[in-house]
Amino acid sequence: MDRRRPTIHDVAERAGVSVSTVSKAVNGRYGVATATVDAVMAAVAELGYESSLIASSMRSRSTGVIGVLVADFEPFSAEILKGVGEALRDTSYDLLAYSGSRGDEEGWERRSLSRLSGTLIDGAIMVTPTVVKASADVPLVAIDPHTGPADVPIVESDSYGGAREATAYLIGMGHTRIGYIAGRADLRSSIARDAGYRRALADAGIPFDATYVGAGRYREATVREVAIEMLSTPNRPTAVFAANDVSAIAILQVAAELGLEVPRDLSIVGFDDIPEATRLPVPLTTVRQPMGRLGAAAVQMLLALMRGETPPATHLRLPTKLVARQTTAPPVRQRAG
Repeated sequence: MDRRRPTIHDVAERAGVSVSTVSKAVNGRYGVATATVDAVMAAVAELGYESSLIASSMRSRSTGVIGVLVADFEPFSAEILKGVGEALRDTSYDLLAYSGSRGDEEGWERRSLSRLSGTLIDGAIMVTPTVVKASADVPLVAIDPHTGPADVPIVESDSYGGAREATAYLIGMGHTRIGYIAGRADLRSSIARDAGYRRALADAGIPFDATYVGAGRYREATVREVAIEMLSTPNRPTAVFAANDVSAIAILQVAAELGLEVPRDLSIVGFDDIPEATRLPVPLTTVRQPMGRLGAAAVQMLLALMRGETPPATHLRLPTKLVARQTTAPPVRQRAG
């Protein structure tokens, strides 16, 4: 006997409609004809789908699931997800990681929240969202949000302080030609890291030079193009600060291709401290942001909202820490001996 639990696909097939139509019908959304809703609900009853997550949520008004929306499952998002999962371990909630991004298309979170809210999730955490304002039928928290005015609680790291410390560290080693490869211009964190870099230069009396700055936008191919151009000039930087570790790793690869030895010819500092940072042939000096704690803090904030409470804080900024490894050293011209 087949004891497999019926799925939403089974319901769609039995009713002769699409999966999205089933979702709309069981969630009571507009745009579905009454006859179609009746057909879907008949299929739900016939297949015993009332024991499924969606049908149960219709009765209890709760799914027991928290969604985490990420544009890509890259290292930063993966570490955030670990933190969220750990924070949910001793709760009654399950975790649903969801990515509905289509390349650079903006606003995918809005569509995803519309699909998930009230049907599959009780609350959502958005990681590096593209939206300025988000509306949904469930509580929301944003990690590393967009630059616009936020209408949801925020959890982020001290990007300004971390970037300032990283740049000051390179200056303290004797570097004065320090490049910076920036991240996404639409993120608060990227703007803060740019400001921290500039502040450290100003503090040391080093003039800002726009030729030492490039927009990598957290895209490996773009970072490579910027790095090749920056490091191929006669008066190239002796050190580069990258807005994240993935970008720093791409710069390491470019340096090797150009015949530059790290750190003898070029010092490199990243930002994040992803696990890969310690596994490189030359371990990466980087700014550690507490990615797991970001996820855990977002969970606590979200749970408070879901209980109808006001969180102790609706904007958390967690400290960062510089971690010195083997990709940084004084510039050759100023070394002793």
